[in-house]
Amino acid sequence: MHYFRKNTTLVFLFISLLFSCASSEKAVSAKQVEKWEQQAARVTIIRDDFGVPHIYGKTDADAVFGLLYAQCEDDFNRVERNYLWAIGRLAEVEGEEMLYSDLRARLYMTKEEAIRNYEKSPAWLKTLCNAFADGINYYLHTHPEVKPKLLTHFEPWMPMYFSEGSIGGDIESVSTARIKAFYESNKSLGYNSFGDGLEHPALLAEPKGSNGFTISGKHTASGKAMLLINPHTSFFFRGEVHAVSEEGLNAYGAVTWGQFFIYQGFNEKTGWMHTSAYADVIDEFEETIVKENGKLFYQYGSEKRPVTSSKVTLAYKDGGEVKEKTFTTFRTHHGPITHQNGDKWVATALMWKPVEALTQSYTRTKKSNLKEFNEMMKIRTNSSNGTVYADADGNIAYYHGNFFPRRDPAFDYTKPVDGSNPKTDWQGIHPLEETIIVTNPANGWIQNCNSTPFTSAGEYSPKKENYPVYMGQSPENFRGIHAVRLLKKANDLTLDKLIKLAYDPYLPAFEVLIPGLVKAYDAQKPNDPRLKEALDVMRNWDFAVSKESVPMSLAHFYATNLFKNGSAPQGLSLIDRITYYANTAPEKERLEIFSQTVAQVEKDFGNWRTPWGEINRYQRLTGDIKQPFNDAAPSIPVGMASGNWGALASFGSSAYNTKRLYGTLGNSFVAVVEFGDKVKAKTLLAGGQSGDPKSPHFSDQAQRYADVQFKDVAYYREDVEKRAEATYHPGQKPTRTK
Repeated sequence: MHYFRKNTTLVFLFISLLFSCASSEKAVSAKQVEKWEQQAARVTIIRDDFGVPHIYGKTDADAVFGLLYAQCEDDFNRVERNYLWAIGRLAEVEGEEMLYSDLRARLYMTKEEAIRNYEKSPAWLKTLCNAFADGINYYLHTHPEVKPKLLTHFEPWMPMYFSEGSIGGDIESVSTARIKAFYESNKSLGYNSFGDGLEHPALLAEPKGSNGFTISGKHTASGKAMLLINPHTSFFFRGEVHAVSEEGLNAYGAVTWGQFFIYQGFNEKTGWMHTSAYADVIDEFEETIVKENGKLFYQYGSEKRPVTSSKVTLAYKDGGEVKEKTFTTFRTHHGPITHQNGDKWVATALMWKPVEALTQSYTRTKKSNLKEFNEMMKIRTNSSNGTVYADADGNIAYYHGNFFPRRDPAFDYTKPVDGSNPKTDWQGIHPLEETIIVTNPANGWIQNCNSTPFTSAGEYSPKKENYPVYMGQSPENFRGIHAVRLLKKANDLTLDKLIKLAYDPYLPAFEVLIPGLVKAYDAQKPNDPRLKEALDVMRNWDFAVSKESVPMSLAHFYATNLFKNGSAPQGLSLIDRITYYANTAPEKERLEIFSQTVAQVEKDFGNWRTPWGEINRYQRLTGDIKQPFNDAAPSIPVGMASGNWGALASFGSSAYNTKRLYGTLGNSFVAVVEFGDKVKAKTLLAGGQSGDPKSPHFSDQAQRYADVQFKDVAYYREDVEKRAEATYHPGQKPTRTK
């Protein structure tokens, strides 16, 4: 085995104090408090009528200090958990099941490495990292009633672990189950059905991605460029913020809890939106291990290189105790060993450049034009995402990925490659100019919905044959098809018209699937009056989702049941699977599964004619990260649908020991932005800004979310002050102005 186990009997609170007592004493020293108070005096927080914090600081560091303070006011729970996960200490709070998530984090960077990265950072970045830690620590100092689960003191090196901000970042593709099998049991789990050892989302999992549209002035009423920012994330994954300094920062948008840069958003001149590009940026290398004289080596060409090993001790909560496991971890020049396949150890290589990634993420928020934005993109550390862009000069652009290792085309990197062959090594990084970029296409619009870049600008899209296969592997999806149809017809757009386009209710998956069901019924002519009634409802459907729609209810469960129980061959994409069930699946199977669906809806809801809004609901009862759901508690009907069916406005809902379906993923923070002499924007959050159920901003946007009623953004200071609800410095009790 690769670990030894040591059980301790210390009480959990006691071990937590051991971890933090020295830094906690330092955190409350008079000198430190004086420093915090001086910085807080240079920061003003104005909360608008929706609770959005507008932070004004003299310097960027002041703005960062206030930004983190305000985030902690809104949802310290999520700030802390994001760092527990990122730095590899989640098991100390959530138990042994998270131990291998923690080990995964430590395989890619230890605390000592994070400190070294912080120390080698340029002075301006270190200053921001210091302000990050100070802002959180000052919040904890001034709010003694807030009891952290573990992190009583934050350190300036912590952002090195959490430098991008995307949901489902690169590291989450590394399988914790395989890490556990290797490091706990010397066991090979082999490869999955994709032929690799990485994590892949389940076929019917709600897509963790986004929609981004950018539209030139030729299609807008004002003649100015517009941007749709529509990330599909877990609800409450990001808050809405505005950070301003006298050093040129004036960024508005969504921030992943605990980060000091606006991740999706805009300033007065430029806007940026990230979509998951699903490009191939992670590779697995099978290492040939040789043991000689008790030491481990791996074959690399004609030489044997020593395997690097180190000890990692992790704590985990077990009831009222804390226990520990110490692992011996292994690494080659390809990366850490994450699992094994047969007798081959497998190293998983991914981008890990925290200083450069933080530099790119922060400086992006201060760019003023396309030339500056391009220079920033040359840092090439935005690895998991595409970037959709618009600016006040009228430019629109799309970057499909931003980090591409150069590979030898003789090898298939969609599968693990032979690490003993030097020819499989990464051969540097492609320069930005060689990656897939669309700039100011003649059609005047660009879209990406986690779909292929080769339809991103209609007939003016990049050509697949001009790029290495690993740059553009994303398949087409129904959201991409839907977006292209709408944008081809879009003209004279205003912000409100762009919202209407982004929430278009049509579902192209059912345009394919349902006619195949009707055709099967007409061919088979079953003698079942109830089935005939239900089929007539489907026959007359316009394939649009709404709260009132009965066919939407039946279609959702019918498609879901087909995916679970139908006869489609393995390996088909979602589009191909829908097409199979429409045209190739046995007609008898289609009718049987539809009949079962009708019976299921009738059993669960009392009538198969139940409208979609009675089934599909928004509910937030607590501030917990993992929400409880209850059919007997209040909830709101939502006339949106899964992105799997081509819904641009995505609402991923499921049952949670309930009959009704409750949304947890999809449209979260959404913004539409128009650039010009002055920037204009409208936004909407799922629920509200605050994670505190006692706050008026816990659910003040919930009904607006269901009704698609966006709020106007207060961007300029005079507009912010007109809508001010509270104005204060960090550490002060907010002064209510309304």
